[in-house]
Amino acid sequence: MLDLEDLKQEIARFTSEDGIHATGIEGLTLIRFSKHSEPTHGLIEPALCIVAQGKKRTIAGDRMLSYDASKFLVVSAETPIIGQIVEASPEAPYLCLKLDLEAAAITELLIDVGGIGGGAAEADASVSVSLLTPELIDAATRLVRLLGSPDDIRVLAPMVRREILYRVLQTDQATRLQQIALAESRLQQVNRAIGWIKSNYRQSFAIEEVAMEARMSPSSLHLHFKAVTAMSPLQYQKQLRLQEARRLMLGEALDAATAGHRVGYDSPSQFSREYARTFGAPPLRDVARLKAGDLLAAG
Repeated sequence: MLDLEDLKQEIARFTSEDGIHATGIEGLTLIRFSKHSEPTHGLIEPALCIVAQGKKRTIAGDRMLSYDASKFLVVSAETPIIGQIVEASPEAPYLCLKLDLEAAAITELLIDVGGIGGGAAEADASVSVSLLTPELIDAATRLVRLLGSPDDIRVLAPMVRREILYRVLQTDQATRLQQIALAESRLQQVNRAIGWIKSNYRQSFAIEEVAMEARMSPSSLHLHFKAVTAMSPLQYQKQLRLQEARRLMLGEALDAATAGHRVGYDSPSQFSREYARTFGAPPLRDVARLKAGDLLAAG
């Protein structure tokens, strides 16, 4: 049985209140919540998430993953997801760490261990879970513990982060890390498509435009894009539009028609229908619900 007591205590030590806490270690975020959450939509970037206590459910497209203190989650490409904390209480709060995954650091490690290949790796699902190992737990605990020794962070944190990557590389996530690192992997081609869609999501586009940016054929792009994100490029665009409209209404107090038009919808009724299908309520009701409750992010 895995021993997560030390990791649990360290995360609790630096998260005295519920919320998502940035830290003095670059790329490290600590998360604490003392109650379960409603399903929350968000866009998560490449990251490693380790839960020390509690349980979370993540939905990416048509895939649903659950992970708790026995598993860790890896995200290899920017992906719209639905996250929900399903196990947490004031006595045993949900405790999690999220560590950003950087392609340059992974590439450097792969070169050093001789594990980087020359060919194009096949695309795989961008969100996946694996069983935790004692070595990964130990390294993660030492990284969080460094927050109590700020003078040591500059020298030691990069070393421990590298060890964490090495420990992940020793699991069945090795191929996914290699996909992040390889410049011409299928994942990176899909990432180019994702970047183009993020820059142009307000406008209509043809799949051929995105395929040209990704340096793939339209049929290959559709196949690999769905393998990675669990949705088509057009579905991905719709998720970006609706999430940005939600942010505009919540953060900038825009009305639904204006927010919908701002993100590319010409028809207010179409915007309202698609918004309700995605978020479970029409725009005004959904925003009121969010303002009245807790808005939890992924992790």
